[in-house]
Amino acid sequence: MTDLVLVLSTVSDEESGERLACALVEERLAACVSLSGPMTSIYHWKGTVERASERQLVIKTTRDRVRALESRLRALHSYEVPEFIVLPVEDGSTQYLDWVRQETV
Repeated sequence: MTDLVLVLSTVSDEESGERLACALVEERLAACVSLSGPMTSIYHWKGTVERASERQLVIKTTRDRVRALESRLRALHSYEVPEFIVLPVEDGSTQYLDWVRQETV
């Protein structure tokens, strides 16, 4: 296992996703944030089943940046409870993993 992680989150639209992604990269909390195309999310929220168009964020960072990243994401995010799921990176290209580390210091 490496010290790198992928963090998943969602946003309501492309504009807010780009704004959030730019802030996280500019502040070096993430080396890269990938913003997917529109998808439909169906979920329980406050006792009802909801349906919304969202975009997935895949945030590449290091484990030691996770708490700061979470704090900043919560401060910038429009959702009351934003998705924040951390997945370990088991292995990968040495050059790519080194690049992520260099970009998040």
